[in-house]
Amino acid sequence: MRGNRHPPRAGRLLAGLAATAVLGLGLAPSGVLATAAPAQAVSLSGNDVSWPQCPTSLGGYGLPLPPASAQFAVIGLSRGLPFTVNPCLSSQVAWARANGKPAQAYAMAAFPTAAQLSTYGGRGPWAATTRDARLSNAGYAEAVAAAASLAAAGFRPPVVWIDVESRPAQPWPSATAAQQRENRLVVEGLMRGLHDAGFAYGLYSFASGWQAITGSWQLPGVPVWATAGRLDYPAEALDMCARPSFSGGHVYLAQWYDDVRDYDITCSPYAFGPLAIPGSSLTTSTGDFNGDWNTDVLARVAGTGALSLYAGNGRGGFAGTSAIGNGWQGMDAVDTVGDFNGDGYGDVVAREAASGALWLYPGNGRGGWLPRVHIGNGWNIFNAVWGPGDFNGDQKADILARETATGALWLYPGNGHGGWLPRVKVGSGWGMFNALLGPGDFNGDGTADVLARETATGTLWLYPGNGHGGWLPRVKVGSGWNAMTAVMAPGDFNGDRTPDVLARDPAGALWLYARNGTASWYPRTAVGHGWNIINAIF
Repeated sequence: MRGNRHPPRAGRLLAGLAATAVLGLGLAPSGVLATAAPAQAVSLSGNDVSWPQCPTSLGGYGLPLPPASAQFAVIGLSRGLPFTVNPCLSSQVAWARANGKPAQAYAMAAFPTAAQLSTYGGRGPWAATTRDARLSNAGYAEAVAAAASLAAAGFRPPVVWIDVESRPAQPWPSATAAQQRENRLVVEGLMRGLHDAGFAYGLYSFASGWQAITGSWQLPGVPVWATAGRLDYPAEALDMCARPSFSGGHVYLAQWYDDVRDYDITCSPYAFGPLAIPGSSLTTSTGDFNGDWNTDVLARVAGTGALSLYAGNGRGGFAGTSAIGNGWQGMDAVDTVGDFNGDGYGDVVAREAASGALWLYPGNGRGGWLPRVHIGNGWNIFNAVWGPGDFNGDQKADILARETATGALWLYPGNGHGGWLPRVKVGSGWGMFNALLGPGDFNGDGTADVLARETATGTLWLYPGNGHGGWLPRVKVGSGWNAMTAVMAPGDFNGDRTPDVLARDPAGALWLYARNGTASWYPRTAVGHGWNIINAIF
């Protein structure tokens, strides 16, 4: 898209798009790149256009629209920045329709200005009580503006791509890891805004830009449109279809540009059709099971073994309850672990009491299941198994397990594909705790942490992760927690982008202990009653 947003430079137009026709990748039925293609397949060729193709009288550069040979178009919605509108959007949509060109769209992402953060930070699905939530709301507003421009143009594309690249007029702060985490929150807000508007979406960027802006954020479940940059011949662009993408997502479109046009090809066998709406990312949280971008709770009924989904409403309560399984009484350790198999959806691990087998129950992103997968044996040596999220900093979901006989704590690093790297011992003496929880990033430093309740005293301790599979000094965060018969950490339950805790008292009341973003608690609030019929909450 660079060629669409900068003045044209003297040079020559690439001679046609026919040279991009051959690509022999092939996809396995699962959507994973196959090791060898059975036959060569033909890629489609097209162009992306936006305000630079507008006449100079409308503020464009008068660049040409795609040639007659183009098989599709991707149309930019803005004039280079969020909250602006491409002045030729309606006419470019009309051109695509009149010429029979299938069209998708792209929307710009940018870090909000101070004025935009003030205007939009208090609007949106997140509670605007923390800076993280306000940044996410500002990103959400960028999506709302993009959707409004689509509606005004009468354009309902099957995919809206999110353009994440440097914008000198509104730069992304990227000097520190903390700033890169804030940039992710903005992009998350934009993704959620498109999700809520019913659009499938993907990401457009390039490796060095994505690294500088997001710290090479891995989102394997989100489609990718990858640019190869300025090229004198198109064959290099074909490599973008085969090589790992900047974000770990599957590449569906590849792009390059010259002085006059931006050129695009489909990565065969993708035929420029609709894509599935990705699952939510919910930074450092493992708790969104139904894909609505709100943290959920799963609970097992003691008497029947039935499993229920208590869908969070994003405001510290529940939106409804649905049955999602039976026969779970045979499992004696269960927890949500985030996206353990790399498909973009939240998963659950469960240990079978009779055999010690560990099973992965992959979520389908809609509150249901894909077929379960056997991922381990001999797990009955542990008396606690839970998912902390990404504990070792490689952006893949991990599992922690405490050994019954010794109290040793083991890290089982996930490999991002539903399996393991070699386990690592990360602690001793953990037998002193009777509740171990993975709240996500509890202290706001960008790394996954652990909460532990001490059996003898009821003290609740925060064990901050150091982001590399180890620990920072522990911190006392509560007393008297032995009064609770169950404690679980769902992640951000009240929508302020800060992880919270849920706890059940002996009467069966379920309480929300919300954190306020400054390392202290809000007053607790009751979120349910009758929970003493439940013997597992996760």
